[in-house]
Amino acid sequence: MRETHSSCVDVENTKSRTVFCRMESVGVYKFCGCTSKNKMKCDSRWEVTAAETAPTSAYSSPARSLGDTGITPLSPSHIVNDADSSVAEQQTFLVVVAVDFGTTSSGYAYSFTKEPECIHVMRRWEGGDPGVSSQKTPTTILLTPERKFHSFGYAARDFYHDLDPTEAKQWLYLEKFKMKLHTTGDLTLDTELTAANGKKIKALEIFAYALQYFKEQALKELSDQAGSEFENADVRWVITVPAIWKQPAKQFMRQAAYQAGLASPENAEQLIIALEPEAASIYCRKLRLHQMIELSSKSAVNGYSSRDTVGAGFAQGDKYVVVDSGGGTVDLTVHQIRLPEGHLKELYKATGGPYGSLGVDYEFEKLLCKIFGEDFIEQFKIKRPAAWVDLMIAFESRKRAAAPDRTNPLNITLPFSFIDYYKKFRGHSVEHALRKSNVDFVKWSSQGMLRMSPDAMNALFKPTIDSIIEHLRDLFQKPEVSAVKFLFLVGGFAEAPLLQQAVQAAFGDRCRIIIPQDVGLTILKGAVLFGLDPAVIKVRRSPLTYGVGVLNRYVEGKHPPEKLLVKDGTRWCTDVFDKFIAADQSVALGELVKRSYTPAKPSQLVIVINVYSSERDDVSFITDPGVRKCGSLRLDLSGAAGGPAAPARREIQTLMQFGDTEIKAMAVDVATSKSVKVGIDFLNY
Repeated sequence: MRETHSSCVDVENTKSRTVFCRMESVGVYKFCGCTSKNKMKCDSRWEVTAAETAPTSAYSSPARSLGDTGITPLSPSHIVNDADSSVAEQQTFLVVVAVDFGTTSSGYAYSFTKEPECIHVMRRWEGGDPGVSSQKTPTTILLTPERKFHSFGYAARDFYHDLDPTEAKQWLYLEKFKMKLHTTGDLTLDTELTAANGKKIKALEIFAYALQYFKEQALKELSDQAGSEFENADVRWVITVPAIWKQPAKQFMRQAAYQAGLASPENAEQLIIALEPEAASIYCRKLRLHQMIELSSKSAVNGYSSRDTVGAGFAQGDKYVVVDSGGGTVDLTVHQIRLPEGHLKELYKATGGPYGSLGVDYEFEKLLCKIFGEDFIEQFKIKRPAAWVDLMIAFESRKRAAAPDRTNPLNITLPFSFIDYYKKFRGHSVEHALRKSNVDFVKWSSQGMLRMSPDAMNALFKPTIDSIIEHLRDLFQKPEVSAVKFLFLVGGFAEAPLLQQAVQAAFGDRCRIIIPQDVGLTILKGAVLFGLDPAVIKVRRSPLTYGVGVLNRYVEGKHPPEKLLVKDGTRWCTDVFDKFIAADQSVALGELVKRSYTPAKPSQLVIVINVYSSERDDVSFITDPGVRKCGSLRLDLSGAAGGPAAPARREIQTLMQFGDTEIKAMAVDVATSKSVKVGIDFLNY
């Protein structure tokens, strides 16, 4: 059978304009040497074998692989784990400032490197809510109608609340926007957020504005303490993110920090991304008896009596779980302590889900929709955005008063504009709506309040708490989590007595349930400790499988026919995923995985090595479902590679560094010592 080619693809890494041609009916590329400048008019002809005419996979994309299959593994390829030699000299900073960028509330803390034991939490914020005590500020931001930053936290909320309703519609007010990074499947630098007035704005701008605000506040406080101007160059910044966030979201925070001026790509080490439950774990391992509350008072669990202190009571190899329950997400991590240094080893990859306290807010909103109608609630949020914020503030303080043994009802004040707008919208009163709704556990009080029975409030918590307990039960089934001695409950939602009781009832017979006294600041303080000593966590579990795309020799019967690539008379299998590390594999801090490759064609002047990742560990090809490109190494091969003593096969070493919260890759041409580095990039591919 003979086939005329309809299109050609340049291979960017060859000296002459060598071209591969695609046989449209077959999906196979072949080396044809075409020099036509019009690639759509290649007239080369090939003999096509029976194997090449086999049907192609719907997911196969040989065209995409041409840029990265310029390499093939050297035989034998080798892996060398080199954990310590790669850890670079640490830059010296005068102070570490950690920013806990939370879904519902945010804050910062700092410590001078000369006084690492003394952690300062930021100055008390102006404003606040009745019934809510916090050293942090709400994660709310306000932009002017011209989309310029106006204010953050209580100041943003109070200013927005005081605006005339008509004027408020022009201002951009955003709250609880951090969850967008978790819920957006295809997150990019162009992802948008929706403000309370329905207008859209780039998420990167909002996150950068918020981080810039914290930078200015922290530098001002440090300057006041030092008595002179404090330079940003003297600060190592730490930003906390949920461990269960996918890699693009973590990278997004780094990009926002660069835009905010905390650090720069040229000085990336000035900024550390910390995982929230890890930060909490680092803090919890230092706790003493007076700094925590134990939910049980039983005699002994797993060899410990409740009289032991946690910090002093840790024995070599002790295992514990940290449950970080915040506003948006719940993060679970399992650590083992190594004494005497107190270094930590991650035993099971971080898990969790969107089971934060926002779930209770959503249940309240669903209840309002049931009583007053979904159409009204949606209109009210758009027409009276500031009043909707008021209503949720009122609910927040009552939510915090919910408890298992509460008997008296909880009253939630309805804003006057809610009552007024409902009458205009429906033509009858709020009281009438409550009578007709068949929701008998919510009543109307003559003081203009919704009166909820304790059971009604508890019911709003139930779906979220059930999800947390179910996730913990699944975790405790894992062999790595056997013989856990402590469960630390941290994060803002951990203050909820209903959650505390549920965790104690479900797991109190398996381990000791511990709550730090300053539970809402645990992550913040732990993040400062992490910034002071990033090497404290010695072993992590890789959240993803990482590898590169290569060519392997084609083996009949083993490799799919649609992956066949014939090049200079050699039959190659294209799109092969050459694995560096598997998902959930243990990796030491700074661990280097080295692989040696050689250019597929000796005359290549440039090679492009593309890095791929997958949540699965059983990956064979870069075209498998769920595999995504996340990095690209372009290495110039020109230079002293020829000559009589030159090796027959040129060695290109590819190195990937694991074990940190972020991953780095490097390629080295052994013949010339040329090298190129890249950070793994999930947002630009």
